[in-house]
This record gives sequence, C-alpha cells and structure tokens, in this order.
Amino acid sequence: MTDLAPGRPDGEAPRHHILSVLVENKAGVLARVAGLFSRRGFNIFSLAVAPTDDARLSRLTIVVDVESAPLEQVIQQLDKLINVVSISQLAPEAAVERELVLATVAVDAARRGEIIELVGVFRGEVVNVGPDKLTVMLADSPDTLDDFERLLGDYRIVELQRTGRIALPKLTRPAPDA
Repeated sequence: MTDLAPGRPDGEAPRHHILSVLVENKAGVLARVAGLFSRRGFNIFSLAVAPTDDARLSRLTIVVDVESAPLEQVIQQLDKLINVVSISQLAPEAAVERELVLATVAVDAARRGEIIELVGVFRGEVVNVGPDKLTVMLADSPDTLDDFERLLGDYRIVELQRTGRIALPKLTRPAPDA
C-alpha cells in the first residue's frame, strides 16, 4: 500500500495512493476518467495530466483518496476504460514525487529581501516582480511545499496555485560489488 503520509503517528491505514495511468492521447479520455470517479463516488485528492515522450500517450498521475473506495476497486474500474493502456501503483519510497507552487505575495520594499531569502533557502525562484508584490515558484516534494506555504503564511499571500502531484518510479541502481 502507498502511504502519502509516511510515519503516521496515529497508526491509521494510509488514506492516499498514487496511480500512474497511461492513456491514449485522445479527446475525451480525461472526461471519461473523471466521469468514472464521479459516477462511482471516488474522491481524487490530486490529478495531473500531460502528454508523454510518445505523442500517442498521456500520463495521468492520480492521487486517490482510498477512504472513498477500496484501491483495488478503483484500479479495476479504471482498467475497464477502453483508452487506458496501463496502470501502475507507486509507493512513495519507490517513487520520485514533485509538485509545483506559484505564489504571489504582497510585500513592501523593506521586507522584500526576507521573501527572496526564503525562496532561496527552498531552492525556489522569483519569477515576477512588481512594485509591491513578488511571484515566486518552487518545485519540490509535496511535504516541502507544505512547509514553504506555511512559512509564506507570515506574509500576505495574494494568490497561490499548486499543480498537483506528479510521480515516476525511482530508477534502480546495480548493487555495489562486494
């Protein structure tokens, strides 16, 4: 099982699972997937979709709330859709996860350096500058973005947008020679 909240102190079962779904890159496929989740009452925690290196395919990274339905049922229902090519479940310890956040923060000239320093500590970037606002960008793990967002809360956030999680399996490395 895939736990997106590793080391949960409450000992509860994981609530979220990451599914990487390859689908045919055709009009209406995303609507069919969303319709399936809606009809079945499955809750999507996060959804990201984009074409792959093969123009015929798109990858959907779906973070599923398994309290709304058993994971096996979600996978079985997805597998019935004609345009679904493959479905992989990704465990956090075996996956590289990233998410992107863009945030516009209102800040006067006296405190602008604080925001720039915070962005630098998180290896983010200032992507737009106005007279009394900055727009910043950070791409990292969802937990890191949560931390960044909490620290930005000390300032006046004008707008904030997160992309949703994307994930790929970690690459395997050959074992070192003994």
